[in-house]
Amino acid sequence: MKKVLVPPAISLSVLLILTAFRLNEGVLPIGSDLPKGDVGLKDVSGMEVTMRSTKDTNGLLVMFTCNTCPYVIKNQERTKAICAYARQHNIGVILINSNEAQRSNDDSFEAMKAYAKEQAYAWYYTVDKNSVIAKAFGASRTPECYLFNNELKLTYRGAIDDSPGQPGNVTREHLKEAINETIAGKQVTVSVTRSVGCAIKILD
Repeated sequence: MKKVLVPPAISLSVLLILTAFRLNEGVLPIGSDLPKGDVGLKDVSGMEVTMRSTKDTNGLLVMFTCNTCPYVIKNQERTKAICAYARQHNIGVILINSNEAQRSNDDSFEAMKAYAKEQAYAWYYTVDKNSVIAKAFGASRTPECYLFNNELKLTYRGAIDDSPGQPGNVTREHLKEAINETIAGKQVTVSVTRSVGCAIKILD
């Protein structure tokens, strides 16, 4: 039987697609309760925190991110701005790195500590061991955002705004609008948007 060789570039593309599909098998619906809220997550400070303990009076913002994804880098100033905005409005903030397959290099704990210091993070940046939080959320990309209200019900999931790749082309700040509507007790007008970024690197 003749062996068919798949070009490496195609193989990598297929792997990333399958990884994203596998993670998205159970995407968290709007209105869902916070999953895995009591799972301990190691913060770059060395302390262990949980998502539930991070919640503030108006809710919780969970963002899946990493150190090196080009889209994370393009969104970094917007990430810091929206996280600060959430904190100013009494919403707890926790950033989660679920790239378990890259713990020996770019997304190691030491690399995360250095990155958080460089970015002057004023909120938690945590390790998702074995990607259990990403799997529970159905998260597949970095950056990807999940906003929960004061009852820890999901009100928004998706991108920070409508132009992840080009900061100069933003016409709507999805997450900011969702925060404003959530704390006002309103139904979020645009509750689901498409996240654009790198696939989360999980281990089988």
